Amino acid sequence: MNQQDYLHLLAERAEMGRMIEETPIEDVLDRGSLTARLEDIDYQLKETTVDEREPARAVLTFKGKPVVGSHGIFADFGMKAVSSFTEAVAAVAASLGGALAAKGPIPNKGQYQLLITNTALGSFGFELEEYRSGPLPLNEPAILEAAINHTQNLLQGTINPDDELLADSAAGLDQRAIDKVRTFVNTLAENEAFCTLQICGKTFQYTDIHQVRRSLTRISKDNLREEEIMLSGRFVGVMPARKREFEFCLDADNEIIVGKIGPTINNPGELNAHLEEAIAINVMKTRVGNGKPRYVLLEVPTWAE
Repeated sequence: MNQQDYLHLLAERAEMGRMIEETPIEDVLDRGSLTARLEDIDYQLKETTVDEREPARAVLTFKGKPVVGSHGIFADFGMKAVSSFTEAVAAVAASLGGALAAKGPIPNKGQYQLLITNTALGSFGFELEEYRSGPLPLNEPAILEAAINHTQNLLQGTINPDDELLADSAAGLDQRAIDKVRTFVNTLAENEAFCTLQICGKTFQYTDIHQVRRSLTRISKDNLREEEIMLSGRFVGVMPARKREFEFCLDADNEIIVGKIGPTINNPGELNAHLEEAIAINVMKTRVGNGKPRYVLLEVPTWAE
C-alpha cells in the first residue's frame, strides 16, 4: 500500500468514529453498519505495510502571449514548453547521478519520464506526475522529485540578485543539465510567456516577461560559468554524512576552500583516511559573475601507496 492510500484509511477511520458517536444508540442498523466498516478499516491498518512511496507531482502553469486566459494555450508553444521542461528535469535527474556526456542520449532517460495527468485550473497549464511501470518502493530514492526541486531552485536562483544563491543552486549540476534549463527559459522568453512551478508545497513564479528575460541573462554561459579543473593541495577536513562537504588547503596560497562531494562518490568517508596527504583533485568549479566560486569533487583521487 502506498502512503496516500494509508492516509486515506486513517482519515476514513476518524470519520467513521465521528459518525458512530453522532448516531443514536437506538439506530441499530446504521450503527452496526458503521461499526462493521470501522472494524474493517482497523483490520486493514493492522495488516498493512506502507511499502510504496507516492510518485513525484508538479504543477506547471503559464501566462503571457501564448495563453488565452484559462481557456487554452497555443498548441505549438504548449508542446514546446512542456517538452523543454521535461527534458530539463530528465537531464538534471541524470546529472544527480554523475557527469553527462557532452552529446548523445541522456542516460536512463526512460526512468525520468513525466506524465501529463490533467490540465491545471486558473492560468492555463498542466499537472505532471512521475511515470512508473510498477510500485515505487520506499527504499528507493525519489530522484525525479529531487530533480524537479533542483530545477525549481535553479530557476529561483536566476531571479534572485544574490550571485551566491545562484552559484549554490547550480553547483553540482552538469553543464548539459544547466543548458537544458536554459533552453526552457529561452522558450518562455522567445514566446513572451512566463510560468509558475509548484511542487511539494513550494512555489516558484515569474511575475512577468521582463523577469524571464533577466533570468535568461543570469543563467547565460557568460554569467554562469562551469569548468572542470585540477587543484593541488591536501584535504584538511571531510564531513561525509549529511552535508557531504570537504575542506581542502590549496598548495598555491594555503587558502582553504570548502566544496561539495559529488553524487558519484559512494563512500566519501574514505577521504578522512587521507587527511593532510598531498594530492591533486578533480573538481567542477561553478562561478556566477565575479562571485565566490563553488567546488564539487567529481571523483575520489588516486592515492600514493
